[in-house]
Amino acid sequence: MNDLHATRLTLLAGGTDAHTEMERAIDISRSPACAHVFTRTMFDEARQGAARSVPESRLAGLAFTSKDLFDIEGQPTPAGSVVLAHAPAAKADAIAVARLRAAGGVPTGRTNMSEFAFSGVGVNPHHGTPANVSDTGTPRIPGGSSSGAAISVASGAAFIGLGSDTGGSIRIPAALNGIVGFKSTARLVPADGALPLSTTLDTVCAMTRSVRDAITAHEILSARRVTAGAASLAAYKLAIVKNVFFDGIEPAVANAFERTLKALRAAGAHIEEIELPELADLQAINATGGFSAAESHAWHRLLLERSGAGYDPRVAQRILRGAGMKAHEYIDLINARRDWIARVETALAPFDAVLSPTVPITAPSIASVAPGAERDDEFFRVNALLLRNPSTVNMLDGCAISLPCHAAGELPVGLMLWHAALHDDAVLAITLQAERALQKQ
Repeated sequence: MNDLHATRLTLLAGGTDAHTEMERAIDISRSPACAHVFTRTMFDEARQGAARSVPESRLAGLAFTSKDLFDIEGQPTPAGSVVLAHAPAAKADAIAVARLRAAGGVPTGRTNMSEFAFSGVGVNPHHGTPANVSDTGTPRIPGGSSSGAAISVASGAAFIGLGSDTGGSIRIPAALNGIVGFKSTARLVPADGALPLSTTLDTVCAMTRSVRDAITAHEILSARRVTAGAASLAAYKLAIVKNVFFDGIEPAVANAFERTLKALRAAGAHIEEIELPELADLQAINATGGFSAAESHAWHRLLLERSGAGYDPRVAQRILRGAGMKAHEYIDLINARRDWIARVETALAPFDAVLSPTVPITAPSIASVAPGAERDDEFFRVNALLLRNPSTVNMLDGCAISLPCHAAGELPVGLMLWHAALHDDAVLAITLQAERALQKQ
C-alpha cells in the first residue's frame, strides 16, 4: 500500500489523479474493513474537494480523516458520545483541520473514538467498535482513543488520520494496527477547536503509513519545518529503559523488540541499557487521580449532572474520579510533575532517543473487553497495560513515535522512540533511519 509521499509523486507524474485516489478512498471507507470507523462521512464534499485540488500542494487533494473531537465547520462535535450529538454546529474548523485543508488535504469524514477520548482500548458502546486490521479470524481491538482514525489509515481509506494523544491515543492504535503514530511535543500544535480531555496532557497529532508521511503531517499541523538530517544510526546514542516498560510483556512483543534491536545494532546503532528509577515515582505522583481525571471532570461536571445516564459507564467512572481531587492536591500534582520532568530530562540528557515497546501486548479480542459489567475488570486491566508506556511520555511533556516492528504474518507490534520536550526533530530523524533498517530485514 503506497504512502502519501509515493502517491503524490505518482500524481505529479500523471500516473494517477486526485479524483481516482478519492474514489479509491471512498470505496475502502464503505467496505467491511471500515465498519464502525466513521461517525459521519463527507463523501460528496470530498469529491468536490478533490476536484478543486492543486496537484502541487503538499497533500494534493488526497484524503484525510478527522477524529470526532475536532470541530468541522457546520457540524456538531460529539467526541464519540451521544450526549453531544445535537450540540450546536461548529462555527469554524479546528486549527488542525484548517491547516490540513490549507495544505490541500480533503476530509472524508469524522472517525469513531473512545467516548470523550478516555480509553486506550478503543471500544465504543454507542457507535460500535472498529476491528483491528489484522485478519486473524478473531475481531481484535483497534486501540484508542483514536480508533477509527487508525483503521482509516491502516485500511487505505485515508493517508492521514488526524487524532489526539493524551496518554497514548495516537501511538497505541498505531502500534496495534501496524502503522506510524507521532506524538509531538504538545505545545507545537494548537489544540484550538478540539474538545479537551486533559488540557495539560492533550496533544494534537496524526497517524500515517510511513515516517516521511509523519514528518509531512507534523510540519503541516505545527506550521514549522522539521530538520531531519541524513546521519546514519551510528551517529546517535540510544537508550533502553528496562524497568517498568517491560513488565507484563507478551512473548510476541518481546521477540519482535529483541529482533528489532538486533537489526538496529547491525545498522550501526549504539544502544545502552540504563536505569530510570524516576519511573517508579509516577504511581505516587498520580495517586489522587492524575490530570485527566481532574481536568475532564472540570469540563464534564455539568454535562454529567444533566446527561450522565447517556455516558459510557466506564468513561463516567474515570471522569468522576476527578470530583474528589482537592485544590491543593491538583497544585501538588503540577509541582510534582515539574520536578519529575526536570529529573528525567537530566537522566536522558546524554542520549538522543530512548527505545521501548510502544505497548507490552498485542491486540486482544473485542469480545474480551466489550461493553458489559462482567468484562469491566478485563477492560481496565487491558487499558492500564496499553496506557502505561506511552503515557509516561505525556507526563514528561515529551515527544514520541510508534514504528511498526513486527514481521510479516505476526500481529502488529510497535517500537516507540521517545525523548523529552522539543527533541521532535531528532526523534523523527532517528526513526527515519530505523524504518530503513527494519525494511532491510
